[in-house]
Amino acid sequence: MIDRLLKFLDASPVNFLAAKQLSDALSQAGFRRLDPCEPLGKVKAGDQFFVTKNDSSVCAFRLGRKPMAEAGFRMICAHCDSPTFRIKPNAEIACEGGLVKLNTEVYGGPIMSTWFDRPLTLAGRVIVKGDDALSPRTLLLHVKRPLLQISNLAIHFNRQVNDGVKLSKQKDMLPLLGIITGELEKGNLLMNVICGELDVKPADVLDFDLYLADATPACTFGVHDEFISSGRLDDLSMCYAGLEALLAAPSGDTTQVLAIFDNEETGSQTKQGAGSPFLASLLKRIALSQSGTEEAFYQAVERAFMVSADNAHAWHPNYPEKYDLTNHPVLGGGPVIKFNAAQKYASDAVSAAVFAEVCREAGVPCQRFVNHSDVAGGSTLGNILASSIPLRGVDMGNAILAMHSCRETGSVADHEYCVRAFTRFFS
Repeated sequence: MIDRLLKFLDASPVNFLAAKQLSDALSQAGFRRLDPCEPLGKVKAGDQFFVTKNDSSVCAFRLGRKPMAEAGFRMICAHCDSPTFRIKPNAEIACEGGLVKLNTEVYGGPIMSTWFDRPLTLAGRVIVKGDDALSPRTLLLHVKRPLLQISNLAIHFNRQVNDGVKLSKQKDMLPLLGIITGELEKGNLLMNVICGELDVKPADVLDFDLYLADATPACTFGVHDEFISSGRLDDLSMCYAGLEALLAAPSGDTTQVLAIFDNEETGSQTKQGAGSPFLASLLKRIALSQSGTEEAFYQAVERAFMVSADNAHAWHPNYPEKYDLTNHPVLGGGPVIKFNAAQKYASDAVSAAVFAEVCREAGVPCQRFVNHSDVAGGSTLGNILASSIPLRGVDMGNAILAMHSCRETGSVADHEYCVRAFTRFFS
């Protein structure tokens, strides 16, 4: 199971590649890919299908024996984007000595210092000419070798570096791409990489969405190989746990839904994010197909339950003062239910009780997380989704260290626990 997770992480350096990996796994498991432009038609119990949006969000459905209006649906949702750096248009910056660096902008909220002095690569999508202006083709790009690096300034020029240095997103975070070796390479290094990887002509490339990614493979470490080290554990580990559970769970009376959204790290307010009507419209179409009335959708929502799966903060042994006195989850302690009095999380006593009981039935330990009252916390997509679909639900996730670092640390046991709990939830 952990080997499968590590391979998924390595194959998913950005949202677009993660969505492709999820889609491929669903197709191989017998789920039918639907074109959202086509009529849904009459659906029946046992039907398995999925829909994608903007190449970066995936919603999968396995219809239960009972219509959603009667049995509701059980949904696990997560997000496939992670903090990183986006390559800007006209990105190449020529420097002295023929050095070329790339102009970037920050995506989400990364711990910027963790991106220094490590091999990086490029991944994303490239848009090329199609049959007409409104129908370009999309090609996915993943350069599977170290290609770039953001280098630190030597300590001799920055004696205060170990005392804390404020980093400039525009000045300090520009990666080195290469050295120009001839006239033909001037202004073309990045394009040469793109065209060489995809076997396309420069004239056919219209635009791209490309991002930096850690080129070092995911791995386990620790005396007993009990820890996971990888970029993008937040939140790809939850995406993959949801996928494994969906594929492992038997069909039953209740419809099972796996919803993987994009752009959580930037607020979810996109057509492929949890703040869009993307999922609601799909659920409404299914309910209407089953029952012939829109009222069925609203009945289904009232009988549904959502698990919003986004990683939680593990207790850090070097910084115990940052954590709540009595609610600080530990690595290896099981899935974490997240609470917040300001309603940044969807969890309440009812939904927490439901998920805790699911964990108990699965034979899995369960933990609680609440922020230290003097430390501001983050938020996730649970409440954003619930603001458009008034679902009963819980916010939870596996505990990790160094959230939003270029490489985060999780627990092998927690991933196994989570898959078991999710499988029980779907069953």
